[in-house]
Amino acid sequence: MPACCSPAADRGTLSRHRIFPHTDSNRSDMKFSEFQAGMVIKHPPVVVDEQEMLGFARDYDPQWFHTDVQRAGQSRWGGLIASGWLTCSLAMRMAVEAALTDSESFGSPGVERLRWILPVRPGDAIRLEATVNSVRTSSSRADLGIMRWTWQVFNQRDEQVLELEATSLFDLGEQA
Repeated sequence: MPACCSPAADRGTLSRHRIFPHTDSNRSDMKFSEFQAGMVIKHPPVVVDEQEMLGFARDYDPQWFHTDVQRAGQSRWGGLIASGWLTCSLAMRMAVEAALTDSESFGSPGVERLRWILPVRPGDAIRLEATVNSVRTSSSRADLGIMRWTWQVFNQRDEQVLELEATSLFDLGEQA
C-alpha cells in the first residue's frame, strides 16, 4: 500500500503493505466468471496523509490549493485539499486490491462520468464501494471479457467524494 494510505481502523498499526480485499463473497482471487451485475465490492478506509498529498500535487497537479498550505487555508477551501487525481489513484489502488489482483484484468479503455463531489483533506479516511453494472463477453471476440462498474468513494463521515464509471477488460484466453 502506498505511504499515503494506512488502514483507518488501526491508524497505522497494521503493515502499510497489507492488502485488504472485501467483496460480497469476501474473496480476493475473483475471476471474470465470478463478477455479477449488482455485486458490490468494498475496500475498507485508507487514511490520506498530508505529506503524500503535497508530494503528489507537487509532482503531478501543482495547483496552489493542493501545494500551498498557508494560501489554501485562507481560501474558499479553508485548508489544503487533495488533488482529484490522487483520489482517483487511491480509488484505483483500492479497486485492484479488492477485486482485480488475481483476475484476468489487463487494462481499460477509459472511464466515464468522473466526478469529484467533495474535496479530500489531510487525515480523511476514504473507502471504496464499487458496484458491478454489467459483465459480458465481447460480441466480436470470445476471448475478451468486459465489465462496467461504478466506483464510489466515501470519507469517514460517509460523504461521497468521488464517483466514476469504469470499464475493465479481461483476457479470457483459454476460457473462450
